[in-house]
Amino acid sequence: MSTPLLWLAFNAFVLLMLALDLGVFHRKSHTVKVKEAMIWTVVWIALAFAFAGGIHLLQGSESSLQFVAGYLIEKSLSVDNLFVFLVLFSYFKVPALYQHKVLFWGILGALIMRAALIAVGSVLLSRFHWMMYLFGGFLLLTGIKLALQKGDGIHPERNPVVRLFRRIWPVTDDYSDGRFFVKQEGRRWATPLFLVLLTVEFTDLVFALDSIPAIFAVTPDPFIVYTSNVFAILGLRSLYFALAGVMGLFCHLKYGLAAILAFVGVKMIVADTYKIPVGVSLAVVGGILLISIGASILLPKKRDP
Repeated sequence: MSTPLLWLAFNAFVLLMLALDLGVFHRKSHTVKVKEAMIWTVVWIALAFAFAGGIHLLQGSESSLQFVAGYLIEKSLSVDNLFVFLVLFSYFKVPALYQHKVLFWGILGALIMRAALIAVGSVLLSRFHWMMYLFGGFLLLTGIKLALQKGDGIHPERNPVVRLFRRIWPVTDDYSDGRFFVKQEGRRWATPLFLVLLTVEFTDLVFALDSIPAIFAVTPDPFIVYTSNVFAILGLRSLYFALAGVMGLFCHLKYGLAAILAFVGVKMIVADTYKIPVGVSLAVVGGILLISIGASILLPKKRDP
């Protein structure tokens, strides 16, 4: 069982890492190279598994396995975010110099939103047990929809939040040295960089509606749910810059993500009849990921010349 001290210590650690990231390692805007991104990706994965080791010492192997399973589910489902980042940066023609800034503030906002959603989800499941079946059915239908979906389904120009914001707030045509807002003609204008940030936050909220119910299928412990979410999100920026050049190769990954969503949906629906062991869940999720990645590499889709 988590204690207030554990919550406080973990959040202090997250704030420290974010402060180091923005205030020390990325104080000046620069293009993130693949080597730097790979190093940070390894660092975040190592920290996540070190944290799993700490949970093992404090709460036992069951909680540790739940964290690893939750982390793996959240990490795999967050891959969708990487494709969204790629489409958004391409559509808005965001200079590589400013991409890290957008992802930093976008992920900070995502952490706050997900903490709120996890708190709400935890209360709902503790008070209304039937919500477990609702979440499970939602995930199962989402998995089927994802598997049948054609194309990427991402159209930044149709985003309702962006369209509404453009109507109520003036937007400049240039990036104004990477600022979100500038003062022109006696009033404050937003820059396209803020529009990108707004879209990143909106899309993460949409993805969170899938991923957060999925992790509740692994554990009802809000501390495990929250910490696995945080570690998965914090490593997203570096993973994006590490994989941006090769993301097009993962053509069959969406079918793997669809299968994972369907699996955890079924797991929630049958939980009262048969509780699937966390070790089995971990093996299934890991196996699905490996198969979908392997299929993408061995059986790539033919591209138009």
